[in-house]
Amino acid sequence: MAGHSKWANIKRQKARVDAVKGKTFAKLSRQIIVAARSGIPDPDGNFQLRTAIEKAKAAGIPNDNIERAIAKGAGTFEGATELEDIRYEGYGPGGVAVLIEALTDNRNRTAADLRSAFSKNGGNLGETGCVSWMFEQKGVASLSGPVDEEALLSTALDAGAESYDLIDIDGTSGADVFTATGQLESLVSMLEAADFDVMQAELRWVFDNKIQIDSVDQAQVLLKLLDALEDLDDVQSVTANFEVSDEVIASGIF
Repeated sequence: MAGHSKWANIKRQKARVDAVKGKTFAKLSRQIIVAARSGIPDPDGNFQLRTAIEKAKAAGIPNDNIERAIAKGAGTFEGATELEDIRYEGYGPGGVAVLIEALTDNRNRTAADLRSAFSKNGGNLGETGCVSWMFEQKGVASLSGPVDEEALLSTALDAGAESYDLIDIDGTSGADVFTATGQLESLVSMLEAADFDVMQAELRWVFDNKIQIDSVDQAQVLLKLLDALEDLDDVQSVTANFEVSDEVIASGIF
């Protein structure tokens, strides 16, 4: 069940950097809108909304902004634009598969922005279904450390979790625990009952088939593409099926 994912470490590191960017506010607010729209606009009865609100509060988003986002999702906010969930797919340098989740009020604009970002950074936007078969959506509970691995293994097994990745960033430890999407809420409850510090719970795309990136130059090009995609206002998440070598990590480009 256990795993040590270098990419999980990198994603946590990048998340720290992204958290200080103003764009994070807009993206988290949109997550609240989607969650409120897909279920009841009450965090007590909507786990997805509750976790989105927790992420927003952790990022420092004011309560007024959170309440406004909930109202937009519930359809009670006057003048709110209709937002649409769309998944886009493409290829990066070296044939790396890229899966993008976007939330937009203008799909033509979003597609054009994505196509431009791909073409300027050594990739190309593909057709629906071209890479999505390589990915599977999982529920992920992210723990902040230190983590007692023996206790985690026992609790994860009892909760029906599928696997976990141990995290170590600059001496700060933690873990990502993976489960089926419908089991995320119960997993979080059991982890918290066992006194683990659940920092975040979310749905995430994961992959089994990885493309190994051994070249620093190729990694730099790929990272530039991923950054360009994530910087787009309509993009909510970007997932790519690659793993980088120890030499690339040691280069410090991440």
